[in-house]
Amino acid sequence: MHSEFELITRYFTPDPPGLDAGVSLGVGDDCTLLAPTAGQRLAVSVDTSVAGVHFPEAAPAAAIGHRALAVSLSDLAAMGARARWCLMSLTLPAADDGPWFAEFARGFHALCDATGTTLVGGDVTRGELAIGVTVMGEVPPEQALTRGGARPGDVLAVTGALGGGAGGLALWQRGERDLAHPLLARYLHPQPRLAAGLALRGLASAAIDVSDGLLADLGHVLEGSGVGAELTPEALPLAEGLVAALGEASAREAALHGGDDYELLVAVPPAHLATARGRLAERGLALTEIGRVVDTPGIRGVVLAGERGWQHFQPGGAPSGGAPPGGAS
Repeated sequence: MHSEFELITRYFTPDPPGLDAGVSLGVGDDCTLLAPTAGQRLAVSVDTSVAGVHFPEAAPAAAIGHRALAVSLSDLAAMGARARWCLMSLTLPAADDGPWFAEFARGFHALCDATGTTLVGGDVTRGELAIGVTVMGEVPPEQALTRGGARPGDVLAVTGALGGGAGGLALWQRGERDLAHPLLARYLHPQPRLAAGLALRGLASAAIDVSDGLLADLGHVLEGSGVGAELTPEALPLAEGLVAALGEASAREAALHGGDDYELLVAVPPAHLATARGRLAERGLALTEIGRVVDTPGIRGVVLAGERGWQHFQPGGAPSGGAPPGGAS
């Protein structure tokens, strides 16, 4: 057993990053001191991942560490922000310095390194396993992608493919443990679309990450923009292996309602669509048109039944599989 201070020192105190990373004072004091780039706006978001709600308690520790950071970075991607820093609050049942902790830290730091994100502080405390991650990024003034800019006539499009998060959860609940399976990889090891968000600056009129389900997140954009949408459900790009795992009908339901995909849903003026597709293709990512923005509020083209997407406080809570349908954000 170790104190929380020993765990922080051993696993979460990197070499001093210095001013080249915008850090005047990093881990180890009451606060971190940051130096944002002159003329940039600071984009900040926080997410909490709770065992048995957002991820299975038996998930690999490295995947839990990666996933906790990835879901927060996805919000920066949706804003078109460049990731800079993060803070982590880790709640553990016991301060046991063993293989689990080392693997958790490995997964977390690997994604930090891959995305240029510097861990600059946090906290470790005792309780049921939960990870809170605050991310901070930068975006030039007037270039932030928000939920409120969609206009009638804009094309609705998504990056990558949909339904993989829900499909991976379904396979996990069936007993699948091969982390190389494409659906399980998408569920436990999601990739925040930071490069896509940067590429879409100046092209997309609105954006959101698909965390709670396509229809639920589209609803947020439509509400923020005061518009409606007409979808073409047969155009939805389905994740690799999804139809084989769930069947055609359930695969399309997963793409519409499942969540945990962490792709970007964007509204793009038609004049910018070809450029947007080209920029994303250069980064190895597809951008698929799935509908249009219209004047009349509401969503047309799909059957809407009951609540759309995951809601934390809806009656019933998480199912026995240890996570909500398609996950939660």
